[in-house]
Formats: sequence, structure tokens, C-alpha cells
Amino acid sequence: MSTKPKLVVLTGAGISAESGIKTFRDSDGLWEGHDVYEVASPHGWKKNPALVLEFYNQRRRDIANALPNEAHKGLAELEKAFDVHIITQNIDDLHERGGSTKVLHLHGEIFKMRSEQNESLIYPIQTDIILGDTAEDGHQLRPFIVWFEEPVPKIAEAIEITRSADIFVVIGTSLVVYPAAGLLDYVHRSTPKYIIDKQIPTVDTAFITPIKATASEGVKKLKKILSS
Repeated sequence: MSTKPKLVVLTGAGISAESGIKTFRDSDGLWEGHDVYEVASPHGWKKNPALVLEFYNQRRRDIANALPNEAHKGLAELEKAFDVHIITQNIDDLHERGGSTKVLHLHGEIFKMRSEQNESLIYPIQTDIILGDTAEDGHQLRPFIVWFEEPVPKIAEAIEITRSADIFVVIGTSLVVYPAAGLLDYVHRSTPKYIIDKQIPTVDTAFITPIKATASEGVKKLKKILSS
């Protein structure tokens, strides 16, 4: 058991944007020019699996070429003084490459793949997945990503981590995608809370300290606050 204060951080696309990773959904509702439901839903997969595979193959290439930024590294440095748990909505591995040791991926991981039939058959993948690649059960392999309309298997674990937070921080997420956005409701009322974003989401800020900044700048400010 760690004797350090438990710092729980919920991160979204905004923390990876500074590493050149496009945010999930732009204001026009498109992701890299695609309707999100065409590339991130069971319906889209059934309709055109080749398109979905190529879309995620490109995401995998982009992420492999990206580097963790100062926000990722700053959170890892906080492990010296805090028991840091990252709960991320991101599918990239930039938290891990930035040095964080406890990372829970709510929406899956781009460097893993699974059987389309059996979600417990999971394999590492660094290259491309193509049509005809099958798992050991004979079914097509698909990205290990939680799509729209699919359950979020790790939300229960995330809730437990959140409930035990001594400090709770939200970075780079609009707090509109559920169930991740609902994690804030599980933080104890008296627990110090911070939100880092260029656009602070509409939440009850009476019990939350807003830090209006980019993720890197905000984490720098957070570190100063927590060390004072």
C-alpha cells in the first residue's frame, strides 16, 4: 500500500493534441474526414470493415511516430510525490512512453487487437491489421477499441480508483462522452479537484479549481500548486 496521497487524473484528447494527435471529434463532427459512426461503431464495422481497419492502421502509424509531450512527462514526474493513477480516454500509449506506471485505458489501446467475436482474445500489434487476419478462434481481428454503442468494460475499475482519490484532476476532455464524463460524480465532495483545459467545460466550478491553459502549461501550474 502506498503512503503517498492518491492523485487520480482523467485525461482526454487534449493532452495528446500537443503531440500532434488529432482530437477525436472536430466541431464538424468528423474524425480525420470520416463520420465517427462509420469508423467507430459496430454498424460501421459491419458495413465496411476494410475502411475501419485502414482508418485505425493510419491512427496506429501516426501514434507510433508521435512523442509524449511535457504534460505526459509532467504527470509521470508527479509519481515522486504522489500515487498517480491515470484514467485515459485516449487509445495512444503516450502516457506510458512519458513514464507513467499506472494507466487505465477506458476506450481501448491502438497497439492491441482482438477477435471480433471474443473480446478476451487480445494480441499486441505494431503494424497493420488487414482483412483475412484472424484470431485463434478463426474470426477476423479488429482493433482493441471500445466503439460507440459498445459497453466500457473498465468503467467499474475506473470508478473504484476515482472513489479513492485524495486529489482528482481532469485534463483535456470536454466531459461530454459518457460514461467517462460521469467519473467526476464519484469524487468525494471534499476532495480537491482541478480541471486543465483551454476551454473549461461547463461544470459546477464551486468545488473545482479551473486552470485555463494547454495541457503542458496546465500540468506545470498544477505541479506548482501541489508542491506549495
